[in-house]
Amino acid sequence: MLPFSRGQFLGNLVAYNEAIWPVQLAAFAIGILAVVLLIWRPRMADRLIAAILAVMWLWTGAAYHWLHFAEINSAAYIFAALFVAQAAVLGYAGVGKGQLSFRVYSGTAASVGISLIVYAAVLYPLLGIWTGHAYPEMPVFGVTPCPVTIFTLGFFLLAKPPVSPGLFAIPLIWSLIGGSAAFLLGMPQDWLLLVSGVIAFSLTVASRRKSRIGWSQL
Repeated sequence: MLPFSRGQFLGNLVAYNEAIWPVQLAAFAIGILAVVLLIWRPRMADRLIAAILAVMWLWTGAAYHWLHFAEINSAAYIFAALFVAQAAVLGYAGVGKGQLSFRVYSGTAASVGISLIVYAAVLYPLLGIWTGHAYPEMPVFGVTPCPVTIFTLGFFLLAKPPVSPGLFAIPLIWSLIGGSAAFLLGMPQDWLLLVSGVIAFSLTVASRRKSRIGWSQL
């Protein structure tokens, strides 16, 4: 059982969206910028993409979980800490150390990654509207945890070499928590989240194993 009702959850979403407007537009803009950087590949593209993902996790942890969701769920303080920690890891590994490199390439993992990115940015809000959750009564891309997690998992699947399992820990945890809650809250746009973490992690582990085998045969 959840410590809040569906009505409380939706009311909290409305209050959050109204309080932060027009940050949603900025979040969508930097999300599109991340996709443009992925395709265009200018200098510093990888660090900029990692920075964009880190900003989304930081904002969602602090503004959504800590300042708003905690009003109806005390566990949100823990969620906030996890999201801020993920932002710090992305900032350290991707921006500071430059250890993340994103590419559009062929293969199952890349195809799933691209699909998750498109889903998070385009299909997610459309599905929400179609199922009766129009703005402001909807989780918005870039500023709420579920679409941010799906979007990040998509980019992780486009990383070469494959992302380390450590970077997957928090997105995987949230995919299970957020995805499970989606069924109880009647949020069909979040149902994909429940399996996206497991699928993305499994594909990444398989890619890392394949990479090690390839190097050992050289």
